[in-house]
Amino acid sequence: MFDLQGHRGARGLWPENTLVGFARAMELGVSALELDCAVSRDGVVVVSHDPQLNPDCTRDARGRFLASAGPPICTLSYAQLQSYDVGRLRPGSAYAARFPQQQPVDGERIPRLADVLTLVRTRGHGRVRVAIEVKTFPEQPELTPAPEPFVQALRGDVERTGTASLVALLAFDWRVLSAAQRLMPQVATAALTEQQSGEDTVRIGAPHPSPWLGGLDPEHFGGSIVRLVKATGAGTWGPDHLDLDAPLIEQAHALGLRVVPWTVNEPADMQRLLALNVDGMITDRPDVLRALLERAGLPAPPRLPRN
Repeated sequence: MFDLQGHRGARGLWPENTLVGFARAMELGVSALELDCAVSRDGVVVVSHDPQLNPDCTRDARGRFLASAGPPICTLSYAQLQSYDVGRLRPGSAYAARFPQQQPVDGERIPRLADVLTLVRTRGHGRVRVAIEVKTFPEQPELTPAPEPFVQALRGDVERTGTASLVALLAFDWRVLSAAQRLMPQVATAALTEQQSGEDTVRIGAPHPSPWLGGLDPEHFGGSIVRLVKATGAGTWGPDHLDLDAPLIEQAHALGLRVVPWTVNEPADMQRLLALNVDGMITDRPDVLRALLERAGLPAPPRLPRN
């Protein structure tokens, strides 16, 4: 079955990385919920894309949007994080303009990872997985725990909720993949890459290896991104969809890698990638991708009943 992953739940339709967004995405029908994690000052793994509070979707206890990026999540306790409402986009922001169909749900709080894992275990009926992107920044290490303690914190939540078979760990920082494969060998891993100008984490041809690659040097792999990803030990490659073409996908499949690009929101891009035989896609609009799959006669993940 095609791997239809809802990006941050389904942020084109509901508030990102929230319990309501994850529940609605499962009802819509996805094979996996893609989400991002951070760790609070008191060691609670929480679900947040940004290492700092995002002023375009975060309001304080008085209902006011933050004036600027908030403090790093790692400097706030879980109780402090619960004072913020993340259920609505700031009117007039670029974020709101990008997702005009996102429905506000006032009162949504930053969830714990454990709460999301429990939701998937109890309501997913074994048919929905959780693709957890571990957010560390090798060039800004002060924003998060180091990879190994971060993975150790995740392992605790996965073990306590009994969800190891439902979880995959994703990372741009490949030090995370090494830590995950050592500390959580039963959990699948995916190597994320970005090669667009200004955000390149791979940096093929650069004078020095990228700090994102966990010590791997592209020169040792003939400058091949596919061979480089294979060397991480991950079973899935998650590239920016703009970096993909048919030869790369063929090379990845020949090496036994699944290819699940991100973040694919335009129907034309979805159709192009389907024609190239990708194994899945991460999208803010799982409803749009489902419709394309159904029209093409391809099997889509089951819809789950609403509680």
